[in-house]
Amino acid sequence: MYALLFVGMYFLLFAPQRKRQKELEKLQSELSVGDKVLAAGGIYGRVVSIKEDRITLELDSGRLVVHKSAIMGKDADAAVQA
Repeated sequence: MYALLFVGMYFLLFAPQRKRQKELEKLQSELSVGDKVLAAGGIYGRVVSIKEDRITLELDSGRLVVHKSAIMGKDADAAVQA
């Protein structure tokens, strides 16, 4: 009975989280200069340069250097316009 409970918990909790993590890692590894992205904290910007694990974003009010893991997704508005 407990084994069935653990299997159910795995498929309901852990498998979807692992899938989201893999998708996020794929997005972060496929970033290129010019992409409009959303960083942690709700910061929108355009990728200006990529150096190893640091990404420079151009904002409306200047530039910001963030770690690659701070990128949470691509800007949805940019995908609609393209």
